[in-house]
Amino acid sequence: MGLLTGEGLAPLAVAMAVFLLLVDLMYRRVHWAARYPPGPLPLPVLGNMLQLNFKDLPHSMSQLRRRFGDVFSLQMCWTPVVVVNGLAAVREALVLRGEDTADRPPMPVYKHIGFGPQAQGVILARYGPAWREQRRFSLSTLRNFGLGKKSLEQWVTEEADCLCAAFAAQDGCPFSPNTLLNKAVSNVIASLTHGRRFEYDDPTFLKLLATVEQGLKEDSTFLRELLNTCPILLRIPGLASKVFSGLRAFMDLLDGLVTEHRESREPGQPPRDLTDAFLDQVDKDQGKPESSFTDENLRMVVADLFSAGMVTTSTTLAWALLLMILHPDVQRRVQQEIDEVIGQGRRPELGDQTRMPYTTAVVHEVQRFGDIVPLNLPHMTTCDTEVQGFIIPKGTMLFLNLSSVLKDESFWEKPFRFHPEHFLDAQGRYVKQEAFMPFSAGRRTCLGEPLARMELFLFFTRLLQRFSFSVPPGQPLPSDHGVYAFLVSPAPFQLCAVPR
Repeated sequence: MGLLTGEGLAPLAVAMAVFLLLVDLMYRRVHWAARYPPGPLPLPVLGNMLQLNFKDLPHSMSQLRRRFGDVFSLQMCWTPVVVVNGLAAVREALVLRGEDTADRPPMPVYKHIGFGPQAQGVILARYGPAWREQRRFSLSTLRNFGLGKKSLEQWVTEEADCLCAAFAAQDGCPFSPNTLLNKAVSNVIASLTHGRRFEYDDPTFLKLLATVEQGLKEDSTFLRELLNTCPILLRIPGLASKVFSGLRAFMDLLDGLVTEHRESREPGQPPRDLTDAFLDQVDKDQGKPESSFTDENLRMVVADLFSAGMVTTSTTLAWALLLMILHPDVQRRVQQEIDEVIGQGRRPELGDQTRMPYTTAVVHEVQRFGDIVPLNLPHMTTCDTEVQGFIIPKGTMLFLNLSSVLKDESFWEKPFRFHPEHFLDAQGRYVKQEAFMPFSAGRRTCLGEPLARMELFLFFTRLLQRFSFSVPPGQPLPSDHGVYAFLVSPAPFQLCAVPR
């Protein structure tokens, strides 16, 4: 009789759920056998997890692509995964089949460590009315607070001056630029989300940046993938809290900033920033159970904008400075164009970009070569769909391999080398390239793309207007091979910034 108690039935229920999932998977495989993408033979329970190098997933995907083609399948425990490679296949999946591939897979880990069912934010939210509502709100609110206007451009240029002052304080001595770049870019996001900037030595600011960095490391591990694809392991007491301590600390800090913000709001006054605008909407939608404007979702929206907006842009700028010290001839040509178009007497403006084709090409080539989000964020199919003649069933996780597009050997002249001429024609004019896809494409294209483009141009040109960058004397040339941890960052390096 003991087997029929609640405690005795729980393991049985879990085992039955696992069995039904496996049966469903096998049915799908058999049903679509002729047109399901090929892939390596999965092991029982773990699938192909042990056949992937989670410290360098892009390399694993590249090797599998050579074996199985542009569209191949994997098994993550009992979660079916399809990896899509190459410009034609990725564009078909993201653009032509955009409605079919716009969902995100569930992330059990986040719910387990305390984020409620409505705390989806914008980036990881499931595709549907709540996501559409939050994306519309985020885009319109960012525009209201200056995106695409002179007001935000001025904020970025002023922050670029603060960054230059911090670089100048190094007195030409060797230093690592990463932390200062993180601080500058984070202050641009803070201006939008919290209506303020932080001093670079502010203790709260330093702690916030440290927790973002730790959270990113936690988000790129084998264990994280295992817990998301095999959520039964989350039943192990304290495991998720220990593994994701950085993420929890980051969210706690953001909660404190939101609380501080709520307390300083003045009733009847126009919103100061995105957080105020969101809180106003929360108040308006009280009593509407279908509304996605909730306190728990506010923390996720702010977290999405803060973490994604900071790390991607600052990492790209780190790549830009690394590539300038590795290619001094390119650096000199950029500085020559800056001197001719802008001079030394005024700050760069976004309007200068149209008269600076070489600098524009260099910024784009930095993004292409740096390739900082090689596998994109995972997508999931909303229905049975087809890519390159292969059937991909509903509920399949998708990895859209952006690296295979940005470094497509059939498209780029020198895909594995830094070569700004990829974006210039024979007359030296800037040209757009179809295979330039660092912000993804389709319905889930990066909502911060206009802000990132503005920041990259203004920060980069201001830094090269003010400084010449070089490898520190006596140090070997740093490597241009990136380090993968979900994002691809330059290996640690130092440089010297000498005022011009």
